[in-house]
Amino acid sequence: MNTELLDILVCPLCKAPVHYDREKQELICRSDRLAYPIRDGIPVMWADQARELEDDEFP
Repeated sequence: MNTELLDILVCPLCKAPVHYDREKQELICRSDRLAYPIRDGIPVMWADQARELEDDEFP
């Protein structure tokens, strides 16, 4: 994942910064407890494509 891109990406819902989970290939919004997928190196920043984080995986 390009670090310059990570510096400017924010959650589309709350505009909070997202955090890169390299292992799961997701961008995590801690505020909304959502994980946005990265498919073929491209972040999919649509709320309907995000998955809700479970309590035990919340960073």
